[in-house]
Amino acid sequence: MQVNGIIYGDCVEELKNFPDNSIDLIFADPPYNLQLKNALYRPNNTKVAGVDDGWDKFGSFAEYDRFCTAWLGECRRILKETGSIWVIGSYHNIFRVGNIMLNLGFWILNDITWYKTNPMPNFLGARFTNATETLLWCSKAENCKKYTFNHKIMKRYNGGKQMTSVWRIPLCTGDERIRGSDGKKAHSTQKPEELLKRVILSSTRRNDLVLDPFFGTGTTGAAAKKLGRNFIGIEREAEYIRIAQKRIDGITGLWEEADWPEEEKGKGIRVPFENLLKKGLIKAGDTLYAGKNRSVRALVLEDGSLQYENSTGSIHRIGAVVQQKPSCNGWKFWYIIRDNKPLLIDDLRREYAGHA
Repeated sequence: MQVNGIIYGDCVEELKNFPDNSIDLIFADPPYNLQLKNALYRPNNTKVAGVDDGWDKFGSFAEYDRFCTAWLGECRRILKETGSIWVIGSYHNIFRVGNIMLNLGFWILNDITWYKTNPMPNFLGARFTNATETLLWCSKAENCKKYTFNHKIMKRYNGGKQMTSVWRIPLCTGDERIRGSDGKKAHSTQKPEELLKRVILSSTRRNDLVLDPFFGTGTTGAAAKKLGRNFIGIEREAEYIRIAQKRIDGITGLWEEADWPEEEKGKGIRVPFENLLKKGLIKAGDTLYAGKNRSVRALVLEDGSLQYENSTGSIHRIGAVVQQKPSCNGWKFWYIIRDNKPLLIDDLRREYAGHA
């Protein structure tokens, strides 16, 4: 695989060359099959530069469905069980794509609504202004539960509030919009980097491998590079590859979010407290303290339970008793004194796990 590079070719054929279970994240912005029949004009009689590219034209819905089944099937094969896939589309295609994904075995985790804060008006006045697109975020299968989701990072990114499934992001305009020497848009459907930033930041870890089978002018690669991730792009239009490579080569720094502390994988290290006694990291007769101020203490017994006043039980139960709460994570509650300094027993658990 050509990591941090762009593959020139048809995505269905090129995806066949990828090993099984090799990709951490896939972002796909496939042709929407817009089925446009006529030119569109503004009220001042200027023509709207819509999507009339050859790569978006299919002879029928059946042909489009066969195409989507082929590339999505290959994507599912090469996606890791710990990975996930994002597919973006509009009302023209996303319902067909979602149905195909479910039939292939993908499991939908979220549908994200991209609310465009500056949408193109409906010039004919015949419909509501189309101000949204949909992203389907899916794991490889229903039983693939260990996909990456950086909940705390996204909460921090969202100003301390849990991020919702509605993302308010403007269309790609201004200096970000890549244009040719004639001043026209280089790509008719260039996505804003902010959109890809959220996708990659939320569902990958640093140095993960991100694949975009419809690479276009390289927004996915640019965002991946700025976040310290690796990428592979597939693109069949040589001009798009030229533009994307120049764009990515010009990136010299990282976004600040690339250095944010990553969240721990999984649900914690499973180590019975009594194993620490067997390893000698804690001994019967040691004292544990509830907090660094040593005001509340409990005695470690030979079987790994704790004694606190007239109560005996696990580190979790006694922690709950001390706080008068229904439950407690004892690993994050109790301290032991080492070198005259308080040490969280969770650190001893990690020491044990590292040498077990």
